[in-house]
Amino acid sequence: MKKHRIIFWITTILIFLFEGVMPALTSQTELAKEGIRHLGYPPYFGMLITVFKVLGALVLIIPAAPKRLKEWAYAGFTFNFLSASVSHAAVDGFDFQAIFPLIVLGILMLSYASYHKLNPGA
Repeated sequence: MKKHRIIFWITTILIFLFEGVMPALTSQTELAKEGIRHLGYPPYFGMLITVFKVLGALVLIIPAAPKRLKEWAYAGFTFNFLSASVSHAAVDGFDFQAIFPLIVLGILMLSYASYHKLNPGA
């Protein structure tokens, strides 16, 4: 049980930092805006995805958040990472930009699996 708790918190904190803190601090930089433009998305999409990332990261990190909401956050991040990978591959080819979201998806999957080991009824 202790091993699952450690894995859960390490992986969930990493997701929180990657998907909650970093977007909140950097989403309005020119580099971030150019990244959204480069992929062919409209400018408002960057703000929309940032809001959902921050909210999802908070849901995952707050222990008292409802279990059903956590499931939706895990699903949303899964769609986000898969879509990011496909978007980068479609625009720039299959390089590290396309692989990195899949690495983060692996971290998310570890968080999800350990979450369910700690909460069998969830």
